[in-house]
Amino acid sequence: MDQVSLVIILLAALLIPLIMAKFKINSLPTAVMEIIVGIVIGPSVFNFVNTSDLISQLSTIGVIVLLFLSGLEIDFSLFKKRRTALTPLEQKNAVNTPKYSPVRLSVYAYSTIIVLSLLLAAAFKVSGLFSDFWLAAILFGTISLGIVIAALKEQELLSKAFGQTILLISVFGELVPMMGLTLYASVYGSNSQSLWLLLLILAVAALLLLRFKPFFRFYQNINKSTTQLDIRLAFFLIVTMVTVAESVGAENILGAFVAGIVLKLLNPSETTRERLDAIGYGFFIPIFFITTGVDLNLRTLLTSGKTLLLIPLFFLAYMVAKIGGYWVLKLRFKQANALAGTALTATTMTMVLAVLRVAKSMKTITSDQSGAFLLAALLTCVISPLIFNKFYSAEKEDLVKTAVHFIGANLSTVPVAQQLRKGWYDVSMYTNHPENYQTYHAQVPVTLMENFTAQDLQDHVVFDTDILVLGHIDAERNYELAKAAKAYGVRRIIVRFEDRNVLNEHEDELRELGVEVYNTPEANITLLRALIESPSTLLLLNDTENSIYEVRVLNHLYTDVQIKNLQFAQDITISQVIRNRKLIAPNGNTTIMYGDRLIFTGNKQTAAQIRQALATAN
Repeated sequence: MDQVSLVIILLAALLIPLIMAKFKINSLPTAVMEIIVGIVIGPSVFNFVNTSDLISQLSTIGVIVLLFLSGLEIDFSLFKKRRTALTPLEQKNAVNTPKYSPVRLSVYAYSTIIVLSLLLAAAFKVSGLFSDFWLAAILFGTISLGIVIAALKEQELLSKAFGQTILLISVFGELVPMMGLTLYASVYGSNSQSLWLLLLILAVAALLLLRFKPFFRFYQNINKSTTQLDIRLAFFLIVTMVTVAESVGAENILGAFVAGIVLKLLNPSETTRERLDAIGYGFFIPIFFITTGVDLNLRTLLTSGKTLLLIPLFFLAYMVAKIGGYWVLKLRFKQANALAGTALTATTMTMVLAVLRVAKSMKTITSDQSGAFLLAALLTCVISPLIFNKFYSAEKEDLVKTAVHFIGANLSTVPVAQQLRKGWYDVSMYTNHPENYQTYHAQVPVTLMENFTAQDLQDHVVFDTDILVLGHIDAERNYELAKAAKAYGVRRIIVRFEDRNVLNEHEDELRELGVEVYNTPEANITLLRALIESPSTLLLLNDTENSIYEVRVLNHLYTDVQIKNLQFAQDITISQVIRNRKLIAPNGNTTIMYGDRLIFTGNKQTAAQIRQALATAN
């Protein structure tokens, strides 16, 4: 019977995404559908499935893997000091320049959630509807990071200021309740140990991080299909941290979450993350969600008058706890998007499941109360994404051109700047030569500066750009400014080196930092050789309708897809794929991987749009 129930659960896990795709059910997250199907096949409706020890164990592994992957989703680079998402041109022209970074907005927003959660928990306690103040506060403050990320990915918002803000609020909505749950279990749990022992979890995490960080790149270099060292390391971290957490009286999900953070800080490759997602979401996590639905016996829950009262009240509490974020988001984003973002942060499922599991094991909550909390959370996952998709529209700052700043106005840079201005680029030039300023300022936007030190360039927001071109004749100055710009956080830096000796001295260092370098004489030699070997090169270069493009694929919508199946395959010709610094001669069956660099030709208008789509981080 146990095996039959497991087969039914796995069959349901297989059919759910197929049915959702067939009937184009996009408004509901897959996890919500899995819980609903679990309710249908469980004792609530057809009673096809009953949980056994085997299924319970697999479900426990599922929640552990889910929390591990949640920790792996946190983007710690968002906490680094970096430029705003606006281009310099917007900063100059905007009436209200954004003073609020995603980090600041997220801290303010989640602070309101904490305050409102405490007030709501107090109201439930005073009214006698739910007496456990701290457990209610923890539940009302939770946000489902997985569902939020899925919604943001669908709208391609993770690389934008709005998406970063909502993501960070959701990170707090998972991290803070996780800490709160750990303290709650340590204080009120029957098997809890001293609180100071919880510090051992962080100590072991720090030890694992320091121990494996120097060797992680070595692991990646020797990794192969028969060893899968990165996956072995991931599960070693999970088991180790879960064991430590349980040993000090904490919950296993805290250990799993911390293990995910540790692996994230080790900076795994995108391929590693995709394989871990495949293991988790392909097997363990669906079992957890479906089993959660199976364990919900609606026949029993809905016969209780108090439970029927609690479901809408808990739902309102989940929503009201997040409403303070609306006024915080309005400080930077338009009103409709502030509403959409607030609604999306009201989704709560993952941590609610984890908290209720712990609370039931501690016997601090009844089955009826647990069911009411869970059904209310289920409603948030149905309604909140619908509100988000209804009201969200692109922010003005998301529609701006790519900012390109040239340092040095001369015969090498000015013609390029003139041509780029005709396309989807916002070009600015900077020079410290008055005569060059007089010569070129009427042709392109040129700013005259007295000095070209790194501090002066920062003060004049020159480093606040998408692409920085160091085209000054002074090679040593270009080298120093390239390092300063990289430290500041400029995404792309292109450096001109006319002196081959200087380039030889610094080339390896700059390439290691991700800085792109070029030498004009060598570029001319390469072009002449190409003309001799491929006479059509000149025709292509002079073609006014078509051009050559290179783009790094960062959009997951176009990864793991064969070239022939790309929706724009007929509009461009992909001539080379660069993967791990190796050239691949592609054909229609070549699969595009995340991080691939594509060299392609196409119409200048459509190709520019395609390049933007491929390069949009998602």
